[in-house]
Amino acid sequence: MPLSKKLAAEFFGTFWLVLGGCGSAVLAAAFPNVGIGLLGVAFAFGLTVLTMAFAIGHISGCHLNPAVSVGLWAGGRFPAGEVVPYIIAQVIGAIAGAGILYLIASGKAGFDLAGGFASNGYAEHSPGHYSLTASIVSEVVMSFMFLFVIMGATDDRAPKGLAPIAIGLCLTLIHLISIPVTNTSVNPARSTGPALFVGGWALQQLWLFWVAPLIGGGLGGIVYRWVAVSQR
Repeated sequence: MPLSKKLAAEFFGTFWLVLGGCGSAVLAAAFPNVGIGLLGVAFAFGLTVLTMAFAIGHISGCHLNPAVSVGLWAGGRFPAGEVVPYIIAQVIGAIAGAGILYLIASGKAGFDLAGGFASNGYAEHSPGHYSLTASIVSEVVMSFMFLFVIMGATDDRAPKGLAPIAIGLCLTLIHLISIPVTNTSVNPARSTGPALFVGGWALQQLWLFWVAPLIGGGLGGIVYRWVAVSQR
């Protein structure tokens, strides 16, 4: 598959993840009387990955996340030369998704970016006011486990055809655990899109949502590779 096609798939996939996941948080989480709440937002993020894994997994691998691309490279599953192009495509897709979400959300009277626009944060900008340390631990561990599950579900010894379900449900579980801590990132591209629109504090805290997921994802890939090889 030409790299250009893979990058296009990653763009559209990450666009869908941000529009679907962050869109559920911005538009539907607290909608009067029938809001979907944190449970609904968690499932929305999982469903974006599940649906795109079936749609583009055979084209690009459906990374949709710089931490996944780095983790798969660290785990020996992805060529180093494609990591940076993938990350660029993912970030552009995330920004486009956030842009469309902004156009929709701003069509409602009283809309205000001060509400956070599904941005990730720590300390006073954490939904539950969790500390910087707690937020770093959460993002590293959740990203680690996400990559561990991805590596295992896509192992050539794993049951065939079920990887998208396992990966989508894993992302749902991650959100169920960590939305109160950081609003759940585990994905630097997903964090970058909304932060560019919010500006200010969201951009100032964005560093954590690049550093922690990349560290966690890289470690997840390395550790799974060690575990898998030791069992052969």
